[in-house]
Amino acid sequence: MDNFFFDFDNTLADSSNVAVVATQQAYVAKGLVAPTREAIVGYMGVPIEVSFAQMATVPLSTPELEALFTEFRQQYQRAERTGITVFEGIPATITTLNARGKRLYVVSSKHSTPLQRNLDQVGLGQSFAAICGSDRVAHYKPAPDGILDLMARFDLDPQHSVMIGDAKYDIRMGHNAGVATAGAMWGAADPASVKAEKPTYLLDTPAALLEL
Repeated sequence: MDNFFFDFDNTLADSSNVAVVATQQAYVAKGLVAPTREAIVGYMGVPIEVSFAQMATVPLSTPELEALFTEFRQQYQRAERTGITVFEGIPATITTLNARGKRLYVVSSKHSTPLQRNLDQVGLGQSFAAICGSDRVAHYKPAPDGILDLMARFDLDPQHSVMIGDAKYDIRMGHNAGVATAGAMWGAADPASVKAEKPTYLLDTPAALLEL
């Protein structure tokens, strides 16, 4: 493979606890019933613009949702300072792939600004040729827009490309984009759902990426 598309959350870095805490605190701050940890984890990989309305126990208006999004982002930014850690083996693997001349990208359900901030925080800010946050696409994961955007911008061959992610939505996005897919099992909260999508590869460690 020549082109590697990475998800960020729970693929490059462990951020699951931050997402759970920030989500629950945001709902409570807005007088809503906090979703369970299981519900939040089940929606990881889906942008909050989609998941938050579905996790609410009452219908929310557009202004109410926007206020909830803002509260979540504030809670997340406070929690991320100490709660996000890069997975063991990721820095060395990324360094080796870059040294081999591979082209590395990040496709995330986060907006681009917090995505870049989180990459900087875990020491990977300069490791990727480009990133694509959810603010750059018309349709969110599992739609292929993020991958297609990067392939068009950098004239990449889908036959030599792979999407790496920890969630079923990442694998579906890769399938929809016509690229190979790799389940990042080291970060998968629901391994069975990832396997059910029949990714091209199932990888237990980041170092296994060096064999693709």
